[in-house]
Amino acid sequence: MPLRNTPIQRKLMLIILATSVVVMLLMRGAFFTYEYFTFRQATLRQLSTLGEIIAANSTAALAFANQDDAKEILSALKAERHIVAAALYDRKGGLFAQYPDRLASGTIPAVPGAEGYRFSNASLAGFQPVVQKGSQLGTLYLRLETGIIMREWIWGSVQIALAVMAVILCVAYLLSRSLQKQISAPILRLAETARAISERHDYSVRAVRPGDDELGRLTDAFNQMLGEIQTLNQELEQRVVERTAQLAAANKELEAFSYSVSHDLRAPLRHIDGFAGLLVKSDGAVVSERGRGFLTHIADSAKQMGVLIDDLLAFSKMGRSEMKIGPVDLHQLVAEAIQSMQMETQQRAIQWRTGDLPPVQGDRAMLRQVFVNLIANAVKYTRPRDPAVIEIGCQNGSTDEVAVFVRDNGVGFDMNYAGNLFGVFQRLHRAEEFEGTGIGLANVRRIVSRHGGRTWAESQPGAGATFYFSLPKSRKPKHENAQTHPLG
Repeated sequence: MPLRNTPIQRKLMLIILATSVVVMLLMRGAFFTYEYFTFRQATLRQLSTLGEIIAANSTAALAFANQDDAKEILSALKAERHIVAAALYDRKGGLFAQYPDRLASGTIPAVPGAEGYRFSNASLAGFQPVVQKGSQLGTLYLRLETGIIMREWIWGSVQIALAVMAVILCVAYLLSRSLQKQISAPILRLAETARAISERHDYSVRAVRPGDDELGRLTDAFNQMLGEIQTLNQELEQRVVERTAQLAAANKELEAFSYSVSHDLRAPLRHIDGFAGLLVKSDGAVVSERGRGFLTHIADSAKQMGVLIDDLLAFSKMGRSEMKIGPVDLHQLVAEAIQSMQMETQQRAIQWRTGDLPPVQGDRAMLRQVFVNLIANAVKYTRPRDPAVIEIGCQNGSTDEVAVFVRDNGVGFDMNYAGNLFGVFQRLHRAEEFEGTGIGLANVRRIVSRHGGRTWAESQPGAGATFYFSLPKSRKPKHENAQTHPLG
């Protein structure tokens, strides 16, 4: 496995180099501070020494009041190019001589000040007494321009610092290339092991322990985790095999149950319905009016039981049938669903309102059943309205899903019981008021759920109801296992 130019190695090298730079900057800052104060003290000592020499050479000129000698002595300061002003004061404090000859007014003090040299702004200035045999003959004033000296010193210091930092960085870079491999190599081997496990799903692979340090303990923990995952994976595979066998057996039982429901239970119901009708026809004159009512009720109940069996079988089949995903035109599905309601709606005044419906991906037959169930629901519960208004449209706002609604101005329902709407055999109205088996909305929820969507409803008693279902725009539909329990 190559160990060059990997991201973790580059990060480690950057960390080492950044640490080196920070340490060098801190050290250079400390040295600069030390050198700055040392420079000030050295400059102060240098000017003080120069002042003592000039003062000693000026005693004769002051003693004999010889200004020419005093000017000549001060002119020797030309050798010190940073001395910008100098002056000699006599015993009474009067200006005796100055350097250079021409100075701007206010450049030198009119009278001597306190003894000593002091830093002020970009200069160092002060007064030095001129003494001979214990008697002060006058005072020397010197002013040194420190700004230029400081800039020259700083530039020289920066050049040295840059050169030293360049050398140190080169050494740090070479050391980091060598030392970082001791950290990055074990981590890269761990990453390679994890990648191999992720790609091949081979949990028997183990990482090589690099040593007894923290990385070694990390590798041990990683290998231990792999062992536990391998054990759990084997147990899970065994459990899946067992559950698959159980599911296959349950599916066979389910198919047998569906066959029994569709054949064995239908025959007695047909007999009940048929014989009740024959009894009314053959012995209708003998049977009382009340008895004929009972026979009619028996026949209607048998037919209702047959419808319930058909709905249960359709619900079971919808959960186990394979989905055929493709582009679906919702406008066409709505038109087909409304057409299928023609027998129920031809004698009624219904205003149909269809909004814009975008194309979606899904199982066309299943989504058609969704619209058939929801529209049939709206047709049924708007029966007391004249005219009935049924609207089908798409709700805007979400970028992740398409939300379709079917709205009506029917009798509505209490939202406190909305949680029961999409359950099997759940009804919010009495059978005497509105017929039904309580399976239609459960079938809607199952179909929408298999497409990866959701269902919900909003209503108020007497103010109509709105049923919503959503379909994802980009997510794959949720394929249920073919052996899903029909009532699950």
